[in-house]
Amino acid sequence: MYILSYFKRHWKIPVLFLLCAGVFALVLSLYELPTEPVLYASVLCAALGVPALAVDMWAYVRRMRALHELTGSICVSIDRLPEPRAGIETEYDKLLRELWRERSRLDAEYSAARREAEDYYAMWAHQIKTPIAAMRLLLQQGDAPDKAAVSAELFRIEQYVDMVLSYQRLGSDTVDLVLRSVELDRVVRGCVRKFAGLFILKKLSVELEETGLAVLTDEKWLAFVIEQLLSNALKYTKTGRISIYAEGRALVVEDTGTGIAAEDLPRLGERGFTGYNGREERGSTGLGLYLCRRICAKLGHDLNFESEPGRGTRAIIGFPEHPLETE
Repeated sequence: MYILSYFKRHWKIPVLFLLCAGVFALVLSLYELPTEPVLYASVLCAALGVPALAVDMWAYVRRMRALHELTGSICVSIDRLPEPRAGIETEYDKLLRELWRERSRLDAEYSAARREAEDYYAMWAHQIKTPIAAMRLLLQQGDAPDKAAVSAELFRIEQYVDMVLSYQRLGSDTVDLVLRSVELDRVVRGCVRKFAGLFILKKLSVELEETGLAVLTDEKWLAFVIEQLLSNALKYTKTGRISIYAEGRALVVEDTGTGIAAEDLPRLGERGFTGYNGREERGSTGLGLYLCRRICAKLGHDLNFESEPGRGTRAIIGFPEHPLETE
């Protein structure tokens, strides 16, 4: 099999040898010279060439066998590939190794993304159990359950569903970002109206100041970030108020809640990080702020936090200036 393959690949060499011998014999016969020397020289060349051809054939067969044995393990490693010969084999070897490196990089990225998704869905499943269990308890209280409390838990479930859908969209190859100049006050008012029932249920006041800002952003994704910041403010604020206002080119969501420890501030938004407050609040997983970090990075916005334990937290979304905002 390999010998036949060898001759199919190198058939030009014996054909060229015979053609050269034929040309020499024809030229000598045209000049009426004896052609026996051509036959003698051809036999001598063949005597030298056949052993060389046999050695080359044997090397070819060995390389083909080695490559055939590697077929089953090539998906694992290419370290056992035979050393390439000079010329085109070297270039093919370089190409193969470059393809292998790229494939290994893509495999590593895929494995990391898969592990991240598995961890995310596990945490999300744990997180959504809390409002479901709370709704079940509320519905078991009697014939007239607290509708406001049930609505609040249902609202939390809807938030978690929106969160997982947003995570899926962020992980897709093409994120549906539509950047345009947006009136910030309109987006903020829509988010505050959405949380009005929770503000009333928790008896918290809202101070909403007009910002007068037009920012370059994606309205849907920005609304998601603001809603997550409001949700966190509501979760950790028992009494007092939540204020929303502008500081220069930044939107500030400030609460009078429990605050955040100084050592936790730099890590807010890391995947799976909850900090001291998250450990106290058993239903917290840190997924909301993690998504906020990713979204703000894609939108080109800054997201920072200032806090002091016992004195509340300030979440700050910074909007860099852009010429399109004035168009």
